[in-house]
Amino acid sequence: MGRLRRMLARRRPKLVSLRTTFAISFAAVTAAVAILVGIVSYGSAARLVRVDQQSVFSQVVQDVRDEVRQHRMEPEDFSSSRPGHDLVRPARTDVQVLGAQGEIVDHGDPSLPVTSHDRSMALARTAGKAVEHKDVQVGDDLYRIATVSLGDGRGAVQVAQEFSDTEDLLRTLQQRTLILMAAVVVGAGLFGWWLARRITRRLVVLTSAAEDVARTRRLGIEVPVAGLDEVGRLGRAFDRMLGRLAQSEEDQRRLVQDAGHELRTPLTSLRTNISLLRRIDELPPDTRDDLVADLTQEARELTDLVNELVDLAAGQSDTEPPQRVDLADIAEEVVGLASRRTGRQIVLRASGDTTTDGRPGMLQRAMSNLVENAAKFDRAGQAPIEVHIMGPARPGTVRVEVLDRGPGIAEGDLIRIFDRFYRAADARSLPGSGLGLSIVREVAMAHGGAPFAYRREGGGAVIGFTVGGG
Repeated sequence: MGRLRRMLARRRPKLVSLRTTFAISFAAVTAAVAILVGIVSYGSAARLVRVDQQSVFSQVVQDVRDEVRQHRMEPEDFSSSRPGHDLVRPARTDVQVLGAQGEIVDHGDPSLPVTSHDRSMALARTAGKAVEHKDVQVGDDLYRIATVSLGDGRGAVQVAQEFSDTEDLLRTLQQRTLILMAAVVVGAGLFGWWLARRITRRLVVLTSAAEDVARTRRLGIEVPVAGLDEVGRLGRAFDRMLGRLAQSEEDQRRLVQDAGHELRTPLTSLRTNISLLRRIDELPPDTRDDLVADLTQEARELTDLVNELVDLAAGQSDTEPPQRVDLADIAEEVVGLASRRTGRQIVLRASGDTTTDGRPGMLQRAMSNLVENAAKFDRAGQAPIEVHIMGPARPGTVRVEVLDRGPGIAEGDLIRIFDRFYRAADARSLPGSGLGLSIVREVAMAHGGAPFAYRREGGGAVIGFTVGGG
């Protein structure tokens, strides 16, 4: 087993950092561009130099041909000792004169080879005829030679131009181009490493923060990332995400603590009553009936409490996709269901544009809680429960209100009725867990709104929420 692990560890691919990847990529792109530019530049330069040399040589040969055609020239006229003909001796140009029989009467420097074609030019009757030889090896150098006839069999003139120096120059240029490209590639690699290090420095900070969160499970780690670019936006988004996760974890912890506290009371009562069941045969009939009634009531309250806890947790992590909904339509369904369940008269009034973007399941749950809360606190009421859907108070905002004629809400309780498990002093004798209105608050805040409650004129309360305000 240990050997297998070592083999797997050896085969495991090594991680390459983003910084190294950036540096290598930058150097590779720069190298490709440098090589391409170097090749194109060298090719263009070499082509221009060779074309220029060929043009110069062709022009010299043409000048000699024009001169022998316009004037009757003798071999002596082109002798190196005869002044006045330096025009055919530019830089790296050699001139050699042939006699009537093709013999050399004035050697060039260096001496040029004479072929049968050159001798035929010396014997030619027409002045200005020419024959050209390319890439002729003369000693260690390479020449291009042209032989021009003087006419009437008087001889010929050989003009040669050295090309070895040009090729040596081009080879030197090639070597320097390669050295320059290598220097550019090395410089690009170093600059790419520096640039990648600068770019990824904040990403390294983000990576360290993420690893710290994964290792310690502490969500309160500060992410010190600034900037207005994508990395800065990523850092701020990561920081906000950690904040939301920390808040969610805190809400979950509080929910568990509060739920545990609230569940203890009905569970303790259940345990007490269950212990009495062992002596149920000893109890009077009335006491037995009361015991069974208590057990039934406590089981119902415990079931309601668990259901509301599940609803609250679902409201915090609801994955229902938002869509365009009409709150008046949702309220109509809620009112119909609540009327059948409670037997109360419930009046629905809708005004304005009541459509908004939201999650219909969550919004229906919030409205149901409000209506059921009103029916619970106004059990003996004769006046109908009213549901008002109004929109928009401002663009995109819809207001939901539920009005009752119950005992109302004390001033000191108005700011706390949306807290989890909070129950006013005069409501503790009624069934319920104190979670219904906290669910309303969660739904309202999830939809960019807020809950509200106030005392109603003439008695009763007005409780509701807004959506779409964010």
